[in-house]
Amino acid sequence: MDLQDQLKNLFPDHEMMPEAVTEKEVHELYIQKDPLVCKYERRKGKPTTIIEGYEGSDEDFKILAKEIKTKLSVGGTFKEESIIIQGDFRIKIMEFLKDKGFKVKRVGG
Repeated sequence: MDLQDQLKNLFPDHEMMPEAVTEKEVHELYIQKDPLVCKYERRKGKPTTIIEGYEGSDEDFKILAKEIKTKLSVGGTFKEESIIIQGDFRIKIMEFLKDKGFKVKRVGG
């Protein structure tokens, strides 16, 4: 006897709902012709990686920021049309963006 049968025995009046499909929407990012700029700065003595130059919508850029932060398990933010990542992760970010189909240009250091 599986769980569904047990629940039917306990609650005979309950109507079972059809199982909903839980597929996430795949969001296509705008791939631009000009390269994204990936640069290194020190802010308040701490290393930061800044990504600028995205031509698509801000919502797409925020989604990209979240993907980068999740992939690298680091903190960061989206401010003034740039992604600010805590730490020096230029190489890993550039590889991630190239895998996504973006052109990336390294600036500084």
